[in-house]
Amino acid sequence: MLVRLGYVAMTLNLENCSPSGTVTVKTFSKLASEEAKLHRLRRITRENLNNTLRILRFNKAYNIEVYRLTSKLVPLATHPDIGDWDYVEEFKDEFKKIGQFIKENDFRISAHPDHYTLINTSNDKVFEASLKDLDYHIKLFEAMGLDDYKYKLVMHIGGVYKNKEASIEKFKENFMKLPDRIRKRLILENDDKAYTAKEVLEICKDVRAPMVLDVHHHYCVNNGEAIEDMLQDIFETWKGEYFVPKIHFSSPKSQKEFRSHADDIDPNEFYNFLKIAKKLDADFDVMIEAKNKDNALFNLSNKLKEFENIRWIDEGHFEVL
Repeated sequence: MLVRLGYVAMTLNLENCSPSGTVTVKTFSKLASEEAKLHRLRRITRENLNNTLRILRFNKAYNIEVYRLTSKLVPLATHPDIGDWDYVEEFKDEFKKIGQFIKENDFRISAHPDHYTLINTSNDKVFEASLKDLDYHIKLFEAMGLDDYKYKLVMHIGGVYKNKEASIEKFKENFMKLPDRIRKRLILENDDKAYTAKEVLEICKDVRAPMVLDVHHHYCVNNGEAIEDMLQDIFETWKGEYFVPKIHFSSPKSQKEFRSHADDIDPNEFYNFLKIAKKLDADFDVMIEAKNKDNALFNLSNKLKEFENIRWIDEGHFEVL
């Protein structure tokens, strides 16, 4: 069983390499002129794109093939104050270089729109803003030439709005109305407060979307379901997809702050999950969500060498025997 490790957005091992540079709306609005505003956006976007390519090259050096792009590549991209700035055209060469590198190395690239992206809302303004945010993420993929639907966006089901069953039906209804360029890229994740892994699994079956199991979220909210009783069905939602199933893994910061992510991954917790997954003997990928970013990946990878039945290949790959 081959497992690959990946991490989210930021590397702590490259200096001055944030791909998420931004500017607040308040600061942006105080800039003296439209020209000054556009100059600020251009400078930050160029730095973000250049740093993203630096990170991808770093990942290649360590055989880390699973990576989540930041949603902040283009600051204020969906804000009405930027007008009709065509950032895709202006930075087409930078986008193309990133996309070519991703395709040449067959990296598994994803993105995760923010929690305010809600398609099961009844508020028209919130729904339109959510579509705008999803469209922005798809534009980034398309600008990179990542036109294949194998490059995905992770999203949650959304709010409960005092009636979970009605909210689930609203989600499914709106999901099926989305244009293909958005809908076929969406993969659904259980959250840590409202929608359990079991509920998301049933939604995924109904709308025929792959499911990302967030193991930590499952332990935050569930109705007594065991992961081992759901994992095969979750993995089967990925049938027909280019990439193998993917899970999210994080460890709680503390018992008091259980929902918050710890700096690193508890290797024993992770190994316990591997023993469950080994019963299926199916390859899968792991997105590590931890404060220490890529260092959390390296720390976990090194710890795995100490466990039996693990054949360590390199920082980004190992086998469970």
